[in-house]
Amino acid sequence: MKILRCGNLVEVPWKNGGGTTREIASGRMGDQTVWRLSRADVVQDGAFSNFAGLVRVLTVVSGSGMELKFPDGTLDAVPGDPVRFDGGLNVHSRLKDGPLTDLNLMFDPAFCEGDVITKLGPFEQVVVRPVRGIAAFHVLSGAPMVNAARLKPGDTAFFDETDASLTLTEGDGLLEIRLHYLDQSSAIKLTIADR
Repeated sequence: MKILRCGNLVEVPWKNGGGTTREIASGRMGDQTVWRLSRADVVQDGAFSNFAGLVRVLTVVSGSGMELKFPDGTLDAVPGDPVRFDGGLNVHSRLKDGPLTDLNLMFDPAFCEGDVITKLGPFEQVVVRPVRGIAAFHVLSGAPMVNAARLKPGDTAFFDETDASLTLTEGDGLLEIRLHYLDQSSAIKLTIADR
């Protein structure tokens, strides 16, 4: 298991000035990024960057949420509720009540399938590692335990070699991120963005 603490993430400002991104990890195959997991601080309404060819799963992790406007409708992105959409669509966001932070999983469906699931305490569970892929926990609230490690909000734990024992008490919340690599994706290399 590998743990990336929130305080070790490197902040990169957006070119449009509307926020910042902190990359958490990525899966690469040669020079190609197959998937990416990151946190974004959104401080104003604005257009999303185009990630044509990628599926995007966005989860608001702090703040009041935002409305995502697409050419054919809208989606409400509310705290703790993952929303999935085509990364190549023209999307404009409108903040509901001030700045927010969201977690973004983006992946190429030609190489892998991804999902984000919200888990709230109290409960205990053994999470079986993916056979071909990777899984991670990103903490929303509280101080959940993964194996013998206590995590804090914004921390991310990755497990790709062993199963994980997960303990959440009342008030603990996290996102379980799963990526399943398709057959042709055996050469995908995990890169964790630690300083």
